[in-house]
Amino acid sequence: MTASEQDTITARLAAGVVEYRLDGEGQQVVVVFHGGHMRAGLILGEEVFTTSGYRVLIPSRPGYGRTPLATGITPAAFADVTADLCRDLGIGRLAAVVGISAGGRTALTMAARHPHLVERVILQSAVAFLPWPDRRTRLGGRLVFNVSAEAATWAAVRLLMRVAPQAGLRLLLRDLSTRPVRHVVAGLSERDRAELIALFTLMRSGEGFVNDMLAVPDCAGQVTQPALVIASRTDRSVPFAHAESLAATIPGAELVESRADGHMIWFAPDYPAIAARIEEFLTAG
Repeated sequence: MTASEQDTITARLAAGVVEYRLDGEGQQVVVVFHGGHMRAGLILGEEVFTTSGYRVLIPSRPGYGRTPLATGITPAAFADVTADLCRDLGIGRLAAVVGISAGGRTALTMAARHPHLVERVILQSAVAFLPWPDRRTRLGGRLVFNVSAEAATWAAVRLLMRVAPQAGLRLLLRDLSTRPVRHVVAGLSERDRAELIALFTLMRSGEGFVNDMLAVPDCAGQVTQPALVIASRTDRSVPFAHAESLAATIPGAELVESRADGHMIWFAPDYPAIAARIEEFLTAG
Protein backbone atom coordinates (compact mmCIF):
# COMPACT_ATOMS: atom_id res chain seq x y z
CA MET A 1 0.00 0.00 0.00
CA THR A 2 1.35 3.40 -0.96
CA ALA A 3 1.84 5.79 1.96
CA SER A 4 -0.93 8.33 2.44
CA GLU A 5 -1.96 10.90 5.02
CA GLN A 6 -4.24 9.48 7.71
CA ASP A 7 -6.95 11.36 9.56
CA THR A 8 -5.89 12.79 12.92
CA ILE A 9 -7.53 14.43 15.93
CA THR A 10 -6.43 17.30 18.15
CA ALA A 11 -6.86 17.36 21.91
CA ARG A 12 -6.62 20.51 23.99
CA LEU A 13 -4.83 19.64 27.22
CA ALA A 14 -3.55 21.80 30.06
CA ALA A 15 -0.14 22.11 28.39
CA GLY A 16 -1.56 22.89 24.95
CA VAL A 17 -2.81 21.27 21.77
CA VAL A 18 -1.72 17.75 20.78
CA GLU A 19 -2.39 16.15 17.42
CA TYR A 20 -2.80 12.39 17.53
CA ARG A 21 -4.13 9.31 15.82
CA LEU A 22 -5.59 6.25 17.55
CA ASP A 23 -5.87 3.19 15.29
CA GLY A 24 -6.51 -0.50 15.74
CA GLU A 25 -9.07 -2.68 17.45
CA GLY A 26 -7.31 -4.22 20.44
CA GLN A 27 -7.75 -3.61 24.15
CA GLN A 28 -4.07 -2.94 24.82
CA VAL A 29 -2.43 0.24 23.59
CA VAL A 30 1.05 1.00 22.28
CA VAL A 31 2.28 4.60 22.00
CA VAL A 32 4.50 5.31 19.00
CA PHE A 33 6.77 8.35 18.95
CA HIS A 34 7.81 8.92 15.36
CA GLY A 35 11.15 10.40 14.39
CA GLY A 36 12.18 13.53 12.57
CA HIS A 37 10.07 14.97 9.74
CA MET A 38 7.16 12.68 10.72
CA ARG A 39 3.78 13.38 12.28
CA ALA A 40 0.72 11.54 13.51
CA GLY A 41 -0.87 11.30 10.08
CA LEU A 42 2.00 9.29 8.58
CA ILE A 43 2.37 5.53 8.93
CA LEU A 44 5.69 3.82 9.57
CA GLY A 45 6.31 0.59 11.47
CA GLU A 46 2.82 0.28 12.97
CA GLU A 47 1.58 -2.85 11.25
CA VAL A 48 3.39 -5.19 13.63
CA PHE A 49 1.29 -3.79 16.47
CA THR A 50 -2.12 -3.47 14.82
CA THR A 51 -1.96 -6.94 13.26
CA SER A 52 -1.03 -8.36 16.66
CA GLY A 53 -4.19 -6.96 18.24
CA TYR A 54 -2.95 -3.70 19.73
CA ARG A 55 -4.24 -0.20 19.29
CA VAL A 56 -1.61 2.37 18.40
CA LEU A 57 -1.65 5.89 19.78
CA ILE A 58 0.57 8.14 17.67
CA PRO A 59 0.98 11.75 18.80
CA SER A 60 2.71 14.35 16.68
CA ARG A 61 5.72 15.37 18.71
CA PRO A 62 6.09 19.11 19.41
CA GLY A 63 6.85 21.17 16.34
CA TYR A 64 5.45 18.54 13.97
CA GLY A 65 2.01 18.48 12.38
CA ARG A 66 -0.58 20.29 14.47
CA THR A 67 1.26 19.96 17.80
CA PRO A 68 2.84 23.35 18.55
CA LEU A 69 6.40 23.37 19.83
CA ALA A 70 5.18 25.16 22.96
CA THR A 71 3.08 22.14 23.98
CA GLY A 72 6.19 20.33 25.19
CA ILE A 73 9.51 21.67 24.03
CA THR A 74 11.58 19.04 25.89
CA PRO A 75 11.19 15.24 25.90
CA ALA A 76 10.33 15.41 29.61
CA ALA A 77 7.59 17.96 29.03
CA PHE A 78 6.08 16.02 26.14
CA ALA A 79 6.32 12.73 28.02
CA ASP A 80 4.11 14.31 30.68
CA VAL A 81 1.77 15.67 28.01
CA THR A 82 1.45 12.21 26.48
CA ALA A 83 0.66 10.75 29.90
CA ASP A 84 -2.05 13.40 30.24
CA LEU A 85 -3.36 12.48 26.79
CA CYS A 86 -3.58 8.84 27.87
CA ARG A 87 -5.58 9.84 30.93
CA ASP A 88 -7.82 12.01 28.76
CA LEU A 89 -8.48 9.00 26.51
CA GLY A 90 -9.11 6.65 29.43
CA ILE A 91 -5.90 4.69 28.87
CA GLY A 92 -4.53 3.54 32.22
CA ARG A 93 -1.74 1.26 31.03
CA LEU A 94 0.46 1.07 27.93
CA ALA A 95 1.72 -2.26 26.64
CA ALA A 96 4.75 -0.37 25.34
CA VAL A 97 6.15 2.94 24.26
CA VAL A 98 7.93 2.82 20.92
CA GLY A 99 10.62 5.33 20.06
CA ILE A 100 11.63 5.60 16.41
CA SER A 101 14.76 7.54 15.46
CA ALA A 102 14.56 11.02 17.06
CA GLY A 103 11.47 9.88 18.96
CA GLY A 104 13.65 7.54 21.00
CA ARG A 105 14.54 10.11 23.61
CA THR A 106 10.87 10.90 24.25
CA ALA A 107 10.02 7.21 24.60
CA LEU A 108 12.85 6.67 27.06
CA THR A 109 11.94 9.75 29.04
CA MET A 110 8.30 8.71 29.24
CA ALA A 111 9.28 5.25 30.49
CA ALA A 112 11.54 6.79 33.13
CA ARG A 113 9.03 9.40 34.29
CA HIS A 114 5.88 7.27 34.14
CA PRO A 115 6.81 3.69 35.11
CA HIS A 116 3.29 3.09 36.42
CA LEU A 117 1.93 3.70 32.92
CA VAL A 118 4.54 2.08 30.66
CA GLU A 119 5.09 -1.70 30.68
CA ARG A 120 7.80 -2.04 28.02
CA VAL A 121 10.05 0.02 25.77
CA ILE A 122 10.81 -0.68 22.11
CA LEU A 123 13.46 1.40 20.37
CA GLN A 124 13.88 1.30 16.59
CA SER A 125 16.85 3.05 14.96
CA ALA A 126 16.55 5.28 18.00
CA VAL A 127 18.59 8.29 19.02
CA ALA A 128 20.11 7.78 22.47
CA PHE A 129 21.76 10.42 24.65
CA LEU A 130 25.08 10.46 22.84
CA PRO A 131 25.95 13.63 20.90
CA TRP A 132 23.61 13.75 17.91
CA PRO A 133 23.51 14.52 15.06
CA ASP A 134 26.99 14.88 13.60
CA ARG A 135 28.31 18.37 12.90
CA ARG A 136 27.51 18.27 9.18
CA THR A 137 23.92 17.21 9.76
CA ARG A 138 23.49 19.74 12.56
CA LEU A 139 24.69 22.65 10.43
CA GLY A 140 22.81 21.48 7.34
CA GLY A 141 19.66 20.77 9.32
CA ARG A 142 19.60 24.24 10.79
CA LEU A 143 19.99 25.66 7.30
CA VAL A 144 17.45 23.67 5.28
CA PHE A 145 15.03 22.40 7.96
CA ASN A 146 14.53 25.54 10.04
CA VAL A 147 10.99 26.83 10.22
CA SER A 148 11.60 29.48 7.56
CA ALA A 149 13.16 27.12 5.03
CA GLU A 150 11.63 23.69 5.57
CA ALA A 151 8.51 24.25 3.46
CA ALA A 152 10.64 25.15 0.44
CA THR A 153 12.98 22.23 1.14
CA TRP A 154 10.18 19.69 1.18
CA ALA A 155 8.49 21.31 -1.83
CA ALA A 156 11.73 20.72 -3.71
CA VAL A 157 11.75 17.11 -2.52
CA ARG A 158 8.17 16.62 -3.74
CA LEU A 159 9.06 18.08 -7.13
CA LEU A 160 12.11 15.85 -7.45
CA MET A 161 10.12 12.78 -6.44
CA ARG A 162 7.55 13.63 -9.09
CA VAL A 163 9.91 14.29 -12.02
CA ALA A 164 12.81 11.96 -11.11
CA PRO A 165 11.71 9.63 -8.32
CA GLN A 166 14.68 7.27 -8.47
CA ALA A 167 17.14 10.16 -8.30
CA GLY A 168 15.18 11.59 -5.39
CA LEU A 169 15.24 8.27 -3.61
CA ARG A 170 19.01 7.99 -4.03
CA LEU A 171 19.46 11.54 -2.74
CA LEU A 172 17.50 10.94 0.46
CA LEU A 173 18.76 7.44 1.19
CA ARG A 174 22.39 8.50 0.81
CA ASP A 175 22.41 10.07 4.28
CA LEU A 176 20.64 7.11 5.88
CA SER A 177 23.20 4.39 5.13
CA THR A 178 26.94 3.87 5.31
CA ARG A 179 26.72 1.63 2.26
CA PRO A 180 26.86 2.90 -1.34
CA VAL A 181 23.44 4.27 -2.19
CA ARG A 182 23.24 2.21 -5.40
CA HIS A 183 23.57 -0.90 -3.23
CA VAL A 184 20.83 0.33 -0.90
CA VAL A 185 18.38 1.12 -3.70
CA ALA A 186 19.13 -2.14 -5.52
CA GLY A 187 18.19 -4.04 -2.36
CA LEU A 188 14.70 -2.54 -2.27
CA SER A 189 11.70 -4.15 -3.93
CA GLU A 190 9.61 -2.06 -6.30
CA ARG A 191 6.91 -1.91 -3.65
CA ASP A 192 9.36 -0.68 -1.03
CA ARG A 193 10.69 1.98 -3.40
CA ALA A 194 7.16 3.21 -4.05
CA GLU A 195 6.41 3.26 -0.31
CA LEU A 196 9.53 5.27 0.46
CA ILE A 197 8.96 7.73 -2.36
CA ALA A 198 5.39 8.30 -1.18
CA LEU A 199 6.53 8.69 2.44
CA PHE A 200 9.27 11.18 1.60
CA THR A 201 6.82 13.33 -0.38
CA LEU A 202 4.61 13.66 2.70
CA MET A 203 7.29 14.65 5.20
CA ARG A 204 7.61 18.08 6.81
CA SER A 205 9.91 19.43 9.50
CA GLY A 206 7.96 22.32 11.03
CA GLU A 207 9.77 23.54 14.11
CA GLY A 208 10.37 19.98 15.24
CA PHE A 209 13.61 18.89 13.62
CA VAL A 210 15.73 21.80 14.79
CA ASN A 211 14.35 21.20 18.29
CA ASP A 212 15.22 17.50 18.02
CA MET A 213 18.89 18.38 17.60
CA LEU A 214 19.14 19.98 21.05
CA ALA A 215 20.89 18.06 23.82
CA VAL A 216 18.65 16.63 26.54
CA PRO A 217 19.29 15.00 29.96
CA ASP A 218 20.23 11.32 29.85
CA CYS A 219 17.61 9.23 31.63
CA ALA A 220 18.39 5.81 30.12
CA GLY A 221 19.73 4.50 33.42
CA GLN A 222 16.39 5.30 35.06
CA VAL A 223 14.41 3.04 32.73
CA THR A 224 13.38 -0.05 34.69
CA GLN A 225 11.02 -1.67 32.19
CA PRO A 226 12.04 -4.45 29.79
CA ALA A 227 13.56 -2.83 26.71
CA LEU A 228 14.10 -4.05 23.16
CA VAL A 229 16.66 -2.08 21.16
CA ILE A 230 16.66 -2.61 17.38
CA ALA A 231 19.23 -1.05 15.07
CA SER A 232 21.43 -1.59 12.03
CA ARG A 233 25.22 -1.27 11.96
CA THR A 234 24.94 0.47 8.59
CA ASP A 235 22.75 3.31 9.86
CA ARG A 236 24.44 6.59 9.00
CA SER A 237 21.68 8.80 10.42
CA VAL A 238 21.77 7.26 13.92
CA PRO A 239 25.04 5.35 14.36
CA PHE A 240 24.93 1.87 15.89
CA ALA A 241 26.80 3.25 18.90
CA HIS A 242 23.49 4.74 20.06
CA ALA A 243 21.92 1.28 20.26
CA GLU A 244 24.99 -0.12 22.00
CA SER A 245 24.88 2.72 24.52
CA LEU A 246 21.23 2.07 25.32
CA ALA A 247 21.72 -1.68 25.60
CA ALA A 248 24.62 -1.12 27.99
CA THR A 249 22.79 1.44 30.13
CA ILE A 250 19.21 0.16 30.42
CA PRO A 251 19.18 -2.75 32.89
CA GLY A 252 18.44 -6.01 31.10
CA ALA A 253 17.90 -4.42 27.69
CA GLU A 254 18.06 -6.72 24.67
CA LEU A 255 19.88 -5.55 21.55
CA VAL A 256 18.64 -6.94 18.23
CA GLU A 257 20.74 -6.21 15.18
CA SER A 258 18.81 -5.56 11.98
CA ARG A 259 20.43 -6.49 8.68
CA ALA A 260 18.91 -3.44 7.03
CA ASP A 261 21.04 -1.35 4.70
CA GLY A 262 20.73 1.67 6.93
CA HIS A 263 18.17 3.52 8.99
CA MET A 264 14.94 2.21 7.46
CA ILE A 265 14.78 -1.20 9.13
CA TRP A 266 11.13 -1.77 8.09
CA PHE A 267 12.17 -2.20 4.45
CA ALA A 268 14.83 -4.87 5.03
CA PRO A 269 14.45 -8.53 4.04
CA ASP A 270 14.89 -9.58 7.67
CA TYR A 271 12.12 -7.32 8.99
CA PRO A 272 9.62 -10.22 9.30
CA ALA A 273 12.02 -11.82 11.80
CA ILE A 274 12.39 -8.49 13.61
CA ALA A 275 8.60 -8.14 13.72
CA ALA A 276 8.27 -11.64 15.14
CA ARG A 277 10.75 -10.74 17.90
CA ILE A 278 8.71 -7.62 18.68
CA GLU A 279 5.56 -9.73 18.99
CA GLU A 280 7.34 -12.16 21.34
CA PHE A 281 8.70 -9.30 23.41
CA LEU A 282 5.25 -7.78 23.87
CA THR A 283 3.81 -10.99 25.26
CA ALA A 284 6.77 -12.19 27.33
CA GLY A 285 6.37 -12.54 31.08
